[in-house]
Amino acid sequence: MQEASERSAGIVLFRKDGNRKLFLLLHYPSGHWDFVKGRIEKGEDEKQAAIREAREETGITDVEFIDGFEEKIHYTYQYDGKLVKKEVVFFLGITKTSDVTISHEHLDHVWLEYDLAHSKTTYQNAKNLLQKSKSLVFAS
Repeated sequence: MQEASERSAGIVLFRKDGNRKLFLLLHYPSGHWDFVKGRIEKGEDEKQAAIREAREETGITDVEFIDGFEEKIHYTYQYDGKLVKKEVVFFLGITKTSDVTISHEHLDHVWLEYDLAHSKTTYQNAKNLLQKSKSLVFAS
């Protein structure tokens, strides 16, 4: 089987609602719930790609990165007869925007408090990202 590699960037995005911290999850057509992410395009650095993906996938434009969080996940999947090795670098971001306009790439979205977001995320790597973000989110 042929191999290909792909690099993407994403954001564990949250907002404050009074005393609550709410995390944004997107519902992907394959059925899973996950964070904003997408392929890094030519000429972009990782953070530029993450900001662009947030804008394209959610309509959110006021993302501010939280220092001290940069996590990489790796996984493989099959596409078009090829084995694709994927690396996604995630950043932690905060927004003041609560209204989300999802793109054609997603079925739905939800803002959830930490425990509910943790149980709703589908994949273990997403749960791990959320867990790693917790101390920074609740310190902000």
